[in-house]
Amino acid sequence: MKTIFPALWHKALIGLLISGGIAAGCSLQPAESPQAAVKQLRYQSYPGLVSLPELAQDLGYLGDVKLDYVGTVQGGPQDLLTLVAGDVDFAGAFNGAVVKVAAAGLDVVPVVASYGSDAEQNVGFYVLDGSSIRHPRDFIGKKVAVNAFGAHYDFVVKDYLARHGLTDQEIAQVELIMLPPVSSEQALRNGQIDIAVFSGILEKRALKNGGVRSLFKDIDLYGPFTAGSFSMRRDFIEQNPDIAGQFVSGVARAQEWLHHTPKAQIIARMESIIAKRQRNETMALIPYYTGTGVHAVGGVQKNEDFQPWVDALEKEHKLKPGQIDVSRLYSNAFNPYAAKKNEEGK
Repeated sequence: MKTIFPALWHKALIGLLISGGIAAGCSLQPAESPQAAVKQLRYQSYPGLVSLPELAQDLGYLGDVKLDYVGTVQGGPQDLLTLVAGDVDFAGAFNGAVVKVAAAGLDVVPVVASYGSDAEQNVGFYVLDGSSIRHPRDFIGKKVAVNAFGAHYDFVVKDYLARHGLTDQEIAQVELIMLPPVSSEQALRNGQIDIAVFSGILEKRALKNGGVRSLFKDIDLYGPFTAGSFSMRRDFIEQNPDIAGQFVSGVARAQEWLHHTPKAQIIARMESIIAKRQRNETMALIPYYTGTGVHAVGGVQKNEDFQPWVDALEKEHKLKPGQIDVSRLYSNAFNPYAAKKNEEGK
């Protein structure tokens, strides 16, 4: 697969947003002439970590559907662009990035929640203990490491600064440096960046190593929330509804397995998965596992998972009011826990 650089994604997405495309609704219908159903799902993931689909496969929740690893990913926007290009069959990304894709008129459908932020698993912005950075205005002229442009960390830091009165011109003076999350702690300690973003496992490791101080967290701005989802292309879903259903059901069951399994057992399972896949990875991060941050049973999605990012884009005049109907942006059609919830609500 050819490499797709996040900078290219950023430029391409801006162009698409300017073109003013409007997202289609989320009613999923089988294609009139479906292609032969696939039994493999191509995907990207992060080194040294175990994704929900990988866990679902190891638990046997995907049935006869097999995952086909095609490479590492830098961040959600890159994963979404690769999905749109047809080089992978599902992608995990921050819901704000998903909204941007939908606003650009690209038929990508979030099908199950992937991660969130809560007291244990969240996104925190950190500096070294001796840093002079303490207030939002201290960010001006400083270097902040983000995993990808247009993704979760990028959105949160800009929103934080805007909420504290910085103008667009002042925010533009904050230098965003793209770094893999696993490299940010060392870059901060080496003085290559001024502010690092730590989340979940990486945050717990940095705090154990000591010498860092928190500035703010995303939950300080939004409270606990579901932050991201796994998405598929609409045409793929329509041509392969059974495969899409197995994927969503398996990931949803994996979420619930994590909710009800002791942490020591989870860590042991993840270490086993990394050892078996033989990608020459370290297991150093796994003992710091903190959860996915998703509290919704089975990763069932709701309007509130996407509405804040639609509102933000409308405020920035990147979306017209009412351009996106949030209730039609995502689909719970294949999630067995959504069906159960609907039955219980009758």
